[in-house]
Amino acid sequence: MHMRTSGCAPFFRRVCGWTLTELLMVLAILGILAAVAVPVYQQQQRKVRRSDARSALLQIQFDQARYRGSHDSFAAEMADLGWASDQSPQGHYRLRMAEVSAETYVVEAIPVGTQSSDSGCNPIRLAWRDAATVVYSSGANPESDSASCWR
Repeated sequence: MHMRTSGCAPFFRRVCGWTLTELLMVLAILGILAAVAVPVYQQQQRKVRRSDARSALLQIQFDQARYRGSHDSFAAEMADLGWASDQSPQGHYRLRMAEVSAETYVVEAIPVGTQSSDSGCNPIRLAWRDAATVVYSSGANPESDSASCWR
């Protein structure tokens, strides 16, 4: 008769399985991995959703250029540009004209909902100045994109 020396067989008294200590160690490792992975994943999701704001702001830039071609100033309202609402296409941002004149406009995308935790990029801004100066900015400083929200 040949006896097996490894593995577990039903006729051996030795019980196969994990001990409580081994299970707790695995759970601790999974908890640490989750604690690191979840915030990184959420930050990546916020970065991806910024494309919703960027594309909306660039579309407004095109719409403003078209509007200005037949009017004396830029459009002061989103409805004047043909936008049915003040929401970005995917709904992660509220869009608003912060400043409008004959030669200048500033449009902002303010995060809403789950995106509102993206504090470094609140708001994302596009400013058109003079004949053809465009300033892409974000956060508290209207002149820079220190949080790299436009990348």
